[in-house]
Amino acid sequence: MKKTFAAVLFAVTAASAMAQVTPVGLWRNVDDKTGEVKAEIRIDETNGALLGRIEKALGKDAKPGATCDECSDDRKGKPMVGLDIIRGGKKAEGKEVWEGGKILDPENGKEYRASYTPVDGGKKLEVRGYLGPFWRTQTWNRVQ
Repeated sequence: MKKTFAAVLFAVTAASAMAQVTPVGLWRNVDDKTGEVKAEIRIDETNGALLGRIEKALGKDAKPGATCDECSDDRKGKPMVGLDIIRGGKKAEGKEVWEGGKILDPENGKEYRASYTPVDGGKKLEVRGYLGPFWRTQTWNRVQ
């Protein structure tokens, strides 16, 4: 009985830990240039593709009711809170990285190719945006 209980407990714990090594969840993004926490972003996965929305603006310059004035697509003029900033991105076969899709920088309205790599056991997420051969990486911290 004790062995069965221990096996079940191990399986549940392992499954819980494995579930965290994914971009899915609530994250605080930290500006790689200033170190300032800017927002909380909720990332979900639908049909194998990522979708990330700003859930809460946290930056010192955040204004209630702010909109994405710099956006040039269907997000132009939409409220920052609730704004889709991640569209697409699928898990790369055999790797712990999600690639493809795009990420939007709502401060300048530019969209970049992106990759998402859970690190530190899923407690952090390396978010890398690419523009041609150049890239920029931010490390986000898991909230949940």
